[in-house]
Amino acid sequence: MAIKKISILGSTGSIGVSTLEVVAEHADRFDVVAMTAGTNLDLFVQQIVSFRPQLVAVVSAGDAARLRDRLGDEGPEVVSGVEGLIACATHAEAGIVVSAIVGAAGLVPTMAAIEAGKDIALANKETLVTAGALVMRAVAEYGVKLYPVDSEHSAIFQSLEGHRDKDVKRLILTASGGPFRERDPQTFDNITLEDALAHPNWNMGQKITIDSATMMNKGLEVIEAHWLFGLPGDRISVHIHPQSIVHSMVEYIDGSVIAQLGVPDMKTPIAYALSYPERLPLDLPPLDLCQLGQLTFMEPDSERFPCLDLAYAALAAGGSAPAALNAANEVAVDAFLNGRISYLGIPELIEEVMSKHQVVVPGSIDDVLQVDQWARREADGIL
Repeated sequence: MAIKKISILGSTGSIGVSTLEVVAEHADRFDVVAMTAGTNLDLFVQQIVSFRPQLVAVVSAGDAARLRDRLGDEGPEVVSGVEGLIACATHAEAGIVVSAIVGAAGLVPTMAAIEAGKDIALANKETLVTAGALVMRAVAEYGVKLYPVDSEHSAIFQSLEGHRDKDVKRLILTASGGPFRERDPQTFDNITLEDALAHPNWNMGQKITIDSATMMNKGLEVIEAHWLFGLPGDRISVHIHPQSIVHSMVEYIDGSVIAQLGVPDMKTPIAYALSYPERLPLDLPPLDLCQLGQLTFMEPDSERFPCLDLAYAALAAGGSAPAALNAANEVAVDAFLNGRISYLGIPELIEEVMSKHQVVVPGSIDDVLQVDQWARREADGIL
């Protein structure tokens, strides 16, 4: 069996770490040829020594120099900046690229990988949120496969297998509800950073954890699902499911609902994206529904989660609106993480930016990036 060559964009993040765990479990199936990281050089050095890629990239030239010093003459080629990300994304030997950089920064290298004919295991939802029409057009033009890695979209992908598109009634994305699903909204002005980072089910990076608390993460996933599966927003529902066992569902026109269930571990959707259409054995605990006892579901509360409504509104507005939404959210979350605004200030800032945005139809990635920069400047000005 041929070994699949992989490039990982964002290897030190939670998705990247889980991807490397899958690779380590199946070293006879996968070979990592390129990796990129942000600023966590200590972990990156460990990964490079363990997986021996040919090419690695970091954000700054200074970190690239430090990395070369630490790896010595036996280390791989080290590059930096956006050019470095693109070099890793388009590595000649890579057959599939795991796009796991958090935020809009993942858009350019992911698009470069598509244009280089690489299949994509997509964990960077912002790629489709900000430039969905352009990305899906490129996927068709260059004949590549786009495999969803988000647990929710992987669940939908699996639940659609073997069924006709015209028989789908709606998609149902599940959400844990984060740490505030039962908290009194009247107390939200007292929410601390520590409160918001205390996710009950998943171990994720800070930005994604805050997005989960506000449910903007689910809003972005609604937009992503629209592009992946071709359904309008009014046929994509969100259910809060605290146990995070049902990862998402598809409802069909005959009333049947097909769901994908599993223990909450990202290695499952990652492995499926890397090995599709095969499934790989994974060292995970079995799902014991009898021990679990019950699965519960509830409707999201707009008072608790206004960011979800903002995302649906951006999808309905179309064009550049989701790109502006995403950029405003990134600035707002960063401001909250750094103590510049309160938790309630996150949706307030996003809503103010969106109220000033004039929707256009981006014709290129540069157009998307201009909208992104406008929204960031606007949000910074409001701050």
